Amino acid sequence: MQPTSARDMQPALALLEKTPRLLETMLCDLPGELLHWKPAPERWSISEVLAHLSALERIYAERALRMVAEESPALVKYDLAGAVARGEYSRGSAGENLELFTRTRRSTLALLVGLPASASARTGVHSELGTITLSEMLHEWANHDLGHIRQIAELYRANAFHPYSGPFMKYSNPQP
Repeated sequence: MQPTSARDMQPALALLEKTPRLLETMLCDLPGELLHWKPAPERWSISEVLAHLSALERIYAERALRMVAEESPALVKYDLAGAVARGEYSRGSAGENLELFTRTRRSTLALLVGLPASASARTGVHSELGTITLSEMLHEWANHDLGHIRQIAELYRANAFHPYSGPFMKYSNPQP
């Protein structure tokens, strides 16, 4: 695999900028019961996905800022299982988590979009992955956003639309 070039940072930043608007548009008028619906006890609700996005937003932002300000800072792997076990994604309302996510994202982007293209080559040393570049992390961040946008869309359609589509149900199989 070739190293990610400086010019490749912009598509990731563009997606990161769109995500809050996409989520706000999709979720602005959903009832509480849909935001908290879980397809199975071990699966997440939309509200829990938003709490996860909010928590990871702070992690990604802190890492990006450290990578810009420090020389190859040590970056500790995120403990997803620990966060789930501690009930961190059950805290706050969907609206509160979306607002915190949006506020943190916009603040971080205000700093990131002003960086010179050469900043994409800044590095950090991830405890599991080894040396990573800022560009690589931004691409993973955008990839993470899209994965959870898809997850939220699947939860929404599986609860709000699919069960009521009558004979058309045979044409789709939501995977929330």
